[in-house]
Amino acid sequence: MPDLSINFAGIKSPNPFWLASAPPTNSGYQVMKAFDAGWGGAVWKTLGVPVVNVSSRYGGVNYRDKRLVGFNNIELISDRPLADNLREIEEVKKRFPNHAVIASLMVQSRQEWHDIVRQSQDAGADGFELNFGCPHGMCERGMGSAVGQEPKVLQMIVEWVMEVAQKPVIVKLTPNISDITEPAMAARRGGADAISLINTIQSIVGVDLDKFAPYPIVDGKGTNGGYCGPAVKPIALNMVKNCAQHPDVRLPISGIGGIENWRDAVEHILLGASSVQVCTAAMHFGFGIIREMTSGLEQYMVEKGFQTIDQMVGKALPNVLHWEDLNMKYKVTANIHEDKCIGCQLCYTACEDGAHQAIKLNAGTRVPEIIEENCVGCNLCSLVCPVENCITMEQTDSGTQHLTWKERTEAGDIPVEFNDEKAGGRHHWVPEPAAALGKERHKTLPGKARVYAGETEVPADA
Repeated sequence: MPDLSINFAGIKSPNPFWLASAPPTNSGYQVMKAFDAGWGGAVWKTLGVPVVNVSSRYGGVNYRDKRLVGFNNIELISDRPLADNLREIEEVKKRFPNHAVIASLMVQSRQEWHDIVRQSQDAGADGFELNFGCPHGMCERGMGSAVGQEPKVLQMIVEWVMEVAQKPVIVKLTPNISDITEPAMAARRGGADAISLINTIQSIVGVDLDKFAPYPIVDGKGTNGGYCGPAVKPIALNMVKNCAQHPDVRLPISGIGGIENWRDAVEHILLGASSVQVCTAAMHFGFGIIREMTSGLEQYMVEKGFQTIDQMVGKALPNVLHWEDLNMKYKVTANIHEDKCIGCQLCYTACEDGAHQAIKLNAGTRVPEIIEENCVGCNLCSLVCPVENCITMEQTDSGTQHLTWKERTEAGDIPVEFNDEKAGGRHHWVPEPAAALGKERHKTLPGKARVYAGETEVPADA
């Protein structure tokens, strides 16, 4: 069977699944319960000078019948005394010596950093995560994302920590920045052992239409909070990839953002993460989700022939290119499988109104038909289709040619004028504007004439 254990920048754990620094890691009780359920590690809820929180603290984004597709919080770091947290860290490590316990830290002065690092080390923490990402509350006090957005300050604080740290140091990065590789490189220059990303995204998840206040509402008022949950996974994956590919970062990455199941975790790992952290899913469904995560990861590794997590890390990175390096000769066309079609015609509506008018309706059937000569292979139809594999994208080029935008640019074969014949949109049928209106709409319906290249064309099946 595959080995799920990892050694992340010197921090060992029985599997790559860690709880992120958040409410689920607020106490020794919760961390022990999580470890007993099967989690490999936990990043303790951020330690510092205890705070006083507000009520309420959480907001959610629901989409159709799905609750908490996105999650927002305005909760701050630990409101418990440092001594209590340190005592519980020590107790957890005694009972679970092989599990990873990482102390998340956030203070201000050099002396405070030295003191809290030493105290966390004495309590038995396996490493430290420097919280430079909190986008609300703490940043107004000169901490959190206020540090993560200033690479020079970030580097300076990392250097302070490295003066006394005897355990691995992870820098947690904020996504609320134009280029996340800048603070990542600053973390490396400061001597950090690893980075974790992403922290929450500054957000407002909604507004109460009666009270005229953003959620969550505190006495009729609100503020921006930190956004997380399944909805942020695409952003997190891109930023993990950016750091993993950058030649001047070269640090182990703990991937965070939208991880709810084993597939999400594998995606982070394939793009460069060597451990993953989970928060919202544990808050939504409880610690028991770890059973599906570990079993699913293990089965995936068996199917793909991976023996260790390290063999998976970054496996997808060679296939992540700049747009200008993609093959422009590759061609796919949509194919509707009639036996699976339920006749909803959503693909037609989507293509007709939102894409390239490459699907038509035929009299006597509710099954749409692809207009192959006009299909650009955008795959919108397959994305909106409610039936799995009803619409598939089939390769239609010969597979023998390869030409990129970069190569075309170097060869001088790109559009350079406003009305250049080299433009892609010059070479497929587009209805005349007036055909969209009233009685003229018949020109785009099945069996009727349609305007092509400025001339009226009557389809063969008319």
